Amino acid sequence: MNQRTRQRSQDRIERLSRQGLDLVALWRECREPIADVIPHYWAPCFYTLDPASLLITSHFDEMLPVLPADFLDNEYRADGVHKLSDVAKSDQGVSTLYEITDGDPSSTARWKSNMELGGDQEIIVSLRTRAGVVWGSLALYREPGRPMFGGADKEFLRAIAPSLAEAARNALLLGEASDPDSTGAPGLVVLNSSLGIDSATEGVERWLADLPRPAPRAVPVAVAAVAARALRSVDSPGESGEVATSRVLSESGTWIVLHGAVLATRPDPQVAVIVEPAHPARIATLLMSAYGMTDREKELTQLVLKGLSTVEIAQTLVISPHTVQQHLKHVFEKTGVRSRRDLVAKVFFSHYEGRLRDNEQRAASRLPLRGGPMPGSSVDHDHGPSRTSMS
Repeated sequence: MNQRTRQRSQDRIERLSRQGLDLVALWRECREPIADVIPHYWAPCFYTLDPASLLITSHFDEMLPVLPADFLDNEYRADGVHKLSDVAKSDQGVSTLYEITDGDPSSTARWKSNMELGGDQEIIVSLRTRAGVVWGSLALYREPGRPMFGGADKEFLRAIAPSLAEAARNALLLGEASDPDSTGAPGLVVLNSSLGIDSATEGVERWLADLPRPAPRAVPVAVAAVAARALRSVDSPGESGEVATSRVLSESGTWIVLHGAVLATRPDPQVAVIVEPAHPARIATLLMSAYGMTDREKELTQLVLKGLSTVEIAQTLVISPHTVQQHLKHVFEKTGVRSRRDLVAKVFFSHYEGRLRDNEQRAASRLPLRGGPMPGSSVDHDHGPSRTSMS
């Protein structure tokens, strides 16, 4: 691969990641620069994952608008290989199906499923921010007889992954703030290039009013600072798409988190500042309300969802492996499952599959995508995943 082509594609992806695009627009715009460096079959398959659980929240593939139910069965119900969460928690953050099966994936359900769609080879990269937080995955495929994915392909995907991760986080925040589906969703305030407020979503004023201001009707200092940083990042290659973020102590003593990103579709730059109270991940709240878990059981369950072993969980929580097993027993009793795999499937099909399917419909309707588990989702999903027909 020509080094100039690779650098041009990487630079283009970094520029796209700083433009505040919605997810579908971002994924579409990234297709060409990725294909220029890594020829592949059909179209890239993009996913967003909930950082708190590493469970899928959205999927976008222009050639496959609805993710087949069999894929979700293999990902969450079967003892399969090359799962998105496996790659996400790996040290390298990128791998191919051929290399993890020692060159012969033909006996795996994943390869057989891929081959039904014409994809012999599969390479997956985890979309991690520079801080190490996973916001998604990207999978590419090659048909039989094509050259194998190699080290140069992995190197390029690792290079673009942080920019894509930051852009995905940005797009999800904008989607949730501009079109909320729950009372706990973030608020949104849009500022112009002079840092004056152009518009705001309903309810965001209650948070803005709790932040220090230089004058009664002025824009809060922290909001203006985040917006200014976001504007500077547009022409700052070193920031590579990172969303300007600030954690601010409000006048009432609570912490508020601000995220700023430039909106790409305006000739005169505007900055979207997402405002939300600092709070635990939504999956933790869901686990408490749906299953009555204790704080420790919530922590442990989130680590199970991320694929950590008993020893890894014990080290993370600084408890003994025996204590981990005791907590797991209580979690299994509360959720009505018998194994870790069943627990992951229970949480995904009860609380995340609805989000995935809703986002597929929203993508088709050109609506902003949302992250996290689905609000108000049912916990009674023992019948398994819905068999959504492909369109």
